[in-house]
Amino acid sequence: MQVYSEKQQIIKAITLLKTKKQTIGLVPTMGALHRGHLALVESALQNNDYAVVSIFVNPTQFDNSSDLKKYPRTLEEDVALLSTLSKERILVYAPTVEDVYEGNAVSEAFDFDGLEFEMEGKFRHGHFDGVGTIVKRLFEIVTPHNAYFGEKDFQQLQIIKKLVEKHHIPVKITGCPIYREASGLAMSSRNTRLKPEYLEAAPFIYKTLTTAKKLFGTKSANKVSEWVENQFSKHDLLELEYFIIADAKTLRPVKRKSNKKVYRAFIAAYADDIRLIDNIALN
Repeated sequence: MQVYSEKQQIIKAITLLKTKKQTIGLVPTMGALHRGHLALVESALQNNDYAVVSIFVNPTQFDNSSDLKKYPRTLEEDVALLSTLSKERILVYAPTVEDVYEGNAVSEAFDFDGLEFEMEGKFRHGHFDGVGTIVKRLFEIVTPHNAYFGEKDFQQLQIIKKLVEKHHIPVKITGCPIYREASGLAMSSRNTRLKPEYLEAAPFIYKTLTTAKKLFGTKSANKVSEWVENQFSKHDLLELEYFIIADAKTLRPVKRKSNKKVYRAFIAAYADDIRLIDNIALN
């Protein structure tokens, strides 16, 4: 499997593939790969001739320097895992911060029509400017035909679709279902940092979401939110940061239910010092 650390190398390789009319699917990651990431890469391989997997811990999307420092970096293990899918049809782009940002690791300022101010945007200042900056740069470097993102970061997915729309970037964005542990816990690179007792407790997040979905069929969004907050207030290990029922398109919190709209429930909670997010479609 070919691993590229410099953008000029990957640009050259992709240009050669495109002269042969090969299609490219991009899967952007920050490494510490797990089965959920592999599902994204499988989708890219099924629908393209080649998959490019970027492995880059992007400093501009972290609002917490400690979180950035602690984020797992496991390139050798990641490459070995990817090779179980294909050694010939996967290209890995694992650059340095210098290679991507050329000495200026600063976010661009984006307007995502308000999507960036909801949920995660309220709790992680500047996060989506950082996401927009790195994804736009990856699109410019890799020039993929298609790109694949997991629905666990549903707000990020909607923002990337808006990025492509507003900046007229010629790439098709595909959202892929959340990949879960047998317990229901959404797979995340952060899960590897959970202490045993918190790992055992964390599936409570998805269990609460699934019950909230049932309640939403007969109760108002406010009543469901109150129920969720009450459940977490009684939990010894997990601390709720937010629970929001929102319009899946605008991400704005629902005030009154409408049969004409699609809703999702979004949640963020702390397990010790590890922040976990999840979401579920409600209708």
